[in-house]
Amino acid sequence: MTATLETGRTSAGIPDFPEPRSARCPFDLSPKMRALAALGPVFRVRTWDGKAPWVVTSHAEQKALLSDHRLSVDFAAPDFPSPVAHHGSGEGEAGAHGEGAEGGDSHGTTDLSFVGMDDPEHARLRRMVSGVFTIKRVEAMRPAVQKMVDGFIDRLLDEPKPVDLVQAFSLPIPSLVISEPLGVPYEHHEFFQANSKTLVSLTATPAERHAAHTGLAEYLDRLVGEKLDNPGEDLLSRLAAQVEAGELTRREAAVMGVLLLLGGHETTANMITLGTLLLLQHPEQAARVRESEDPKVVADAVEELLRFLAIAHLGRRRTALADIEIAGQTIRRGEGVIMLGELANRDPSVFPDPDRLDITRDARRHQAFGAGTHHCVGQPPARMELQVIYPTLLRRIPTLRPASALDQVPFKYDAVIYGAHELQVTW
Repeated sequence: MTATLETGRTSAGIPDFPEPRSARCPFDLSPKMRALAALGPVFRVRTWDGKAPWVVTSHAEQKALLSDHRLSVDFAAPDFPSPVAHHGSGEGEAGAHGEGAEGGDSHGTTDLSFVGMDDPEHARLRRMVSGVFTIKRVEAMRPAVQKMVDGFIDRLLDEPKPVDLVQAFSLPIPSLVISEPLGVPYEHHEFFQANSKTLVSLTATPAERHAAHTGLAEYLDRLVGEKLDNPGEDLLSRLAAQVEAGELTRREAAVMGVLLLLGGHETTANMITLGTLLLLQHPEQAARVRESEDPKVVADAVEELLRFLAIAHLGRRRTALADIEIAGQTIRRGEGVIMLGELANRDPSVFPDPDRLDITRDARRHQAFGAGTHHCVGQPPARMELQVIYPTLLRRIPTLRPASALDQVPFKYDAVIYGAHELQVTW
């Protein structure tokens, strides 16, 4: 089982974890986090609850472990390395494990759908939704997303300056993009955005996260009921049909809806804001994105931004189902494991000069979406949205710039998914 450090015990060589980013370097890892990689590819850390799970920092070891079926995502395991205190019911932890559309906390139930399940049950439920996010289907959405982005920029240009890019642009676009195929009325976006914000907050209490999850689950349950009576062409209607066929319970369908709604807008919204701000700090690279007519140039830029920013900050968390030998260490059965994608994405053996933003590099091996069977199911639409948004925004508003100094931007040091609470811009 995962080691527990005794209260008051000196633990030389066991660093505290996590360590938030420094306000002086908001796009980079904190100095203490950066120092973790120097300790080796696999070692122990001390977490908030006094436990000492293993942390994996290197790209190769993370890729191997994320595909290893001897690691479990079951959040009900006694020594699962949870980043937050739990509510007694086990609900309300959606997104708390930093895995985007594959994050959550089921506590051995279906409260957060397939994210807290191992195969084969995970694979069975995941197949019910993954078909909606195939590359072919997502590419068919690109013209509509382009039109949507242009419409939001039109409204942005009509606003008095400065404008909060988060509320006027970054948050509504992915919310609208996921709402239509999912079958969630966009006019309810303030409700689901507010509850999603609570679910990914590190400062929310267990009771607050429980209430937010319950509110979203009840809301999606009502929508599933409506789809049972009046089905359409959306994903919730397809899930409702599976409920009617006895392949899903209504609760399972509703909670799958919560997962997709949360994963479909929260992470992408933060990437829009952070990626835009980072490009504005590198005007030559922003110009390349703005001026290129080559889709590959833009696609490569998106992959590099995903690598460099690595907005899921608390790692992909697992529990060992058996003893695992890796990098000269033995992870014992029952011990917790945390894989830090932000360190894998700065691994110099994979990405030379990793602390330099270079949109011309081949960054496709990044771990922003995870790997293995639990890789993010929503990565095709996320990529497509970012490929449309960055060049369109930079072309339509070529003089776009932050309205305040970088050290005045309120970054999300208090959330599982890193970003900015607001970003005032002008032009």
